[in-house]
Amino acid sequence: MKLFAGKTVLVTGGSRGIGLAIALRLARDGANIAIAAKTSKPNAKLPGTIYTAAAEVDAAGGNALPIQMDLRNEDEIAAAVAQTVERFGGLDILINNAGAMWREPTLETTAKRFDLLNAVNVRGPFLITQKSIPYLRRASNPHVLMIAPIPELPHISQTEFPAYLISKYSMSLFTLAFANEFRADGIAFNALWPRTAIWTAAGAAIRGEEGRRYARKASVMGDAAWHILAQDSRSFTGRFTLDDDVLRDAGVTDFSPYMEEGSDAAKLRLSLPVTHGLRRE
Repeated sequence: MKLFAGKTVLVTGGSRGIGLAIALRLARDGANIAIAAKTSKPNAKLPGTIYTAAAEVDAAGGNALPIQMDLRNEDEIAAAVAQTVERFGGLDILINNAGAMWREPTLETTAKRFDLLNAVNVRGPFLITQKSIPYLRRASNPHVLMIAPIPELPHISQTEFPAYLISKYSMSLFTLAFANEFRADGIAFNALWPRTAIWTAAGAAIRGEEGRRYARKASVMGDAAWHILAQDSRSFTGRFTLDDDVLRDAGVTDFSPYMEEGSDAAKLRLSLPVTHGLRRE
C-alpha cells in the first residue's frame, strides 16, 4: 500500500533541490503534488523550472500541478493555495521549503538583502501557512513541514551569517508556535534540517563544484521527509529533526546511496551533533 496515494501536497520552492526531492519521494506513492515556485523559464545557472519539476513528478507516479508563485506576493500565495485545492479537492500537507540564502557577514548585508531574506524566509512561510490552515483542518492526517534548523545556538554552523540565520530561526520559532496553536486541530508542525551540506544547483552556484565533495544528495531529505509525514499528526508535532537521525530511527543503516559522486564521507560538513529523530522523548 502506498501511504500517500491520493494525498495532496503543496511544496514551495519545488522546482529543484530539496523541495523537488521531497516532491519526488511523495510522488512515488502516487501523491498529488503542487509545485509552487518562481522559476517558469530555464536559467542557465539554476536548472529546473516548475514545468520540468512537474514532468519529473508525473514520471515518478504522482499527479503534478505547476504553479508560478513569488513567495513575496500575498495574492500569488493565496492563488497557489486556491489552485491546489480547486485542482485536487483539498490539502493534506504543506512543505515550507522555499528560501532565500545569503552567506555573507553583517557588514556585507544591505537593507535590500535583509528585507529579501525576511520576505522569503519569514513573511512568506507565515502567509502560506495561514492560508493553508482552513484546508488542513479538514484533512485526516495534516502536516506542515518546515525546512528549518534546530534552535540550539551553541551548535549552529552559520553564526557567521547572522542575517540568514535569524531569518531561518524565525521558521524554527514558527514551528513551535504553530504546533502549540493548532494542536487541538490535529495539525502537525515539524522542522527538518540536513546534518550535512546538500548538493543542489543553488549550493553549486555558491560553493562551486568543490562543494560536491562535502555533500549528500537531496534524496536524503526526501526520504527523511517521507518518514516524518507518515507519523500521526496528533502525536508527532513540534519536533526538530535532522535527516539522518530520522532515517536511522526508521531503520536505515547504509547511507552510501546518499553520497554525491566523489564525495568524502570523512569530510562531510556536519551541522549539529544531536537531534530527536522519530523517537519519543
